[in-house]
Amino acid sequence: MINEAVKKDAATRLKKIEGQIRGIGKMVENEKYCIDIINQITAAGKALDGVSKIIMKRHVESCVTSAIQKGEGQQKINELIETVYKYSRK
Repeated sequence: MINEAVKKDAATRLKKIEGQIRGIGKMVENEKYCIDIINQITAAGKALDGVSKIIMKRHVESCVTSAIQKGEGQQKINELIETVYKYSRK
């Protein structure tokens, strides 16, 4: 479960990313230099990765840890491993 601090941090970061995406759209509309657009897309992707890491860390600290303590951790561990594999295939 996402706590308030993580929720606030993620929401703030996502709003900044939303602004970045709108800016990229304007760059495309205004036919800005392609490399500049690509650089901004790359930066937005890295920013999304950062939000992902924050949420994944919280998931391990709360959901996975709780399931392990209850003796029900294998499903959460498998789910986490599958997610990490998907994430690393980018």
